Amino acid sequence: MEWIIVSLASLLAGFVDAIVGGGGLILVPALFATFTSAPPATLLGTNKSASVWGTSMATWQYSRRVQMPWRAMLPAAAAGFSGSFAGAWAVTVMSGDFLRKLLPLILLAVLIYTLARKDLGREHQPRFAGRAEVLLACLIGLVIGFYDGFFGPGAGSFFVFAFVRLLGYDFLNASVSAKLLNLATNSAAIILFAMKGHIWWHFMVPLAIANVLGSLLGTHMALRHGTGFVRAIFILVVSLLILKTGYDAFLR
Repeated sequence: MEWIIVSLASLLAGFVDAIVGGGGLILVPALFATFTSAPPATLLGTNKSASVWGTSMATWQYSRRVQMPWRAMLPAAAAGFSGSFAGAWAVTVMSGDFLRKLLPLILLAVLIYTLARKDLGREHQPRFAGRAEVLLACLIGLVIGFYDGFFGPGAGSFFVFAFVRLLGYDFLNASVSAKLLNLATNSAAIILFAMKGHIWWHFMVPLAIANVLGSLLGTHMALRHGTGFVRAIFILVVSLLILKTGYDAFLR
């Protein structure tokens, strides 16, 4: 019975994650609610081991329909992988409690800025080209990758916002690029969790299949409805993240 519940959560997580990131907002609480006595690291590792398949599928699907800026994003993905691995190591030697209280405030600022700028991310007008775009994309990958490995919630949404605000991408192209970097940061985390024995491999298969199915549906919806749809889902996901992280930080 448990695998049915978490597989349905994985399906929905894959759908949301394929559009704008934030699938962990759905699957992680479902895993924690279903397996109340399991070690947190094992549940987080199992979440990553499933979501990486949906992210891989979304990356492949998007790259077939939307032009991926490979020259900038491949080095950025490598930087994200390195940052995520460093962040996962850092969390073993220091506490991330300060981020727990800071995160909802950062997300609130992102939401207010997005709502105030009605035109933000509606037009695809890259601000940089060549080496400048590569360097800035790598910096984004390194910083948010470190955050993803160290703490994690909302990393996909932060990637999208950074590409929109700093690189001048529209929300659809930002989401496409964010998928590649999320794939890299998730892979780094999986390697670390696997080395520490924190993945339930027997749950990975049904969760991964469900996540891929959700990802296929989410990718189809994003490509069909375009930037305005992705922007609306981004606002919804960030709003839910504010509520979730605010509750965890100040009320739990």
